[in-house]
Amino acid sequence: MDFFITLLKVIVQGIVEGITEWLPISSTGHMILTEQLMGIDGSSAFWGMFRVVVQLGAILAVVVLYFKKLNPFSPSKTQLQKKGTWVLWSKVLVSCIPAGILGVLFDDWLDEHLYNNYIVVAITLIVYGILFIVVEKRNEGKQPKTNSLSELTYTTALLIGFFQVLSLIPGTSRSGATILGAILLGTSRSVAAEFTFFLAIPVMCGASMLKLLKFKFTSAQEVILLFVGMAVSFIVSVFAIKFLMGYIKKKDFKPFGYYRIALGLLVAAVFVIINL
Repeated sequence: MDFFITLLKVIVQGIVEGITEWLPISSTGHMILTEQLMGIDGSSAFWGMFRVVVQLGAILAVVVLYFKKLNPFSPSKTQLQKKGTWVLWSKVLVSCIPAGILGVLFDDWLDEHLYNNYIVVAITLIVYGILFIVVEKRNEGKQPKTNSLSELTYTTALLIGFFQVLSLIPGTSRSGATILGAILLGTSRSVAAEFTFFLAIPVMCGASMLKLLKFKFTSAQEVILLFVGMAVSFIVSVFAIKFLMGYIKKKDFKPFGYYRIALGLLVAAVFVIINL
């Protein structure tokens, strides 16, 4: 019975991950909050690993949805299109450099000092929520300079990578940081979102592999829980990505900003309550 209850909680976490990984509202903030509300059983080491590695399911959703665009070997592509795909991948890899280096160097320190820190999560949720509102209001009526991935320069890709470094702080939201940074750098919302999706593939794979190398599974149940979480996050991510791409064709990111502020206040309230 205990395993069945934990399995249900993992399914909930997979749903939360699938929705929040791609929307700019912080998957980590939501995962920490739902863990606290549901009362997750088991070792903190396992759940710390689960919180990161469950993202592999979400990554698979990007690969499936954008397989043709991301596949440089597609027989239906011309040589010029294949070259363009390789160029896109090279821009993605350039953008990965800042977070890749700093993530490896400071992974343990971040786990020890910032993760599971409700105050940090609450502050970053609120701050970036405000930034989304400010940036969107500033850009009202302005035309973006970059309207397609092919127009995205290597310099812009690298700068987006530096914005991604901010997501090492829990509560920031990786997609939120990179989308916000890309918009500030003059890209359209659709370019910012798609590049964020593609950037997630090497970054999240690397982060997940790093966690798995450091973690030692103690039972088959832990493996089952992890795979169930990944499977659920994959299914939900497919719908979340489609929703976001449809949404940004007509609307801006301000509602996500307001939502982040409200969630940040809720996280802070939970922190206060559990410490009374």
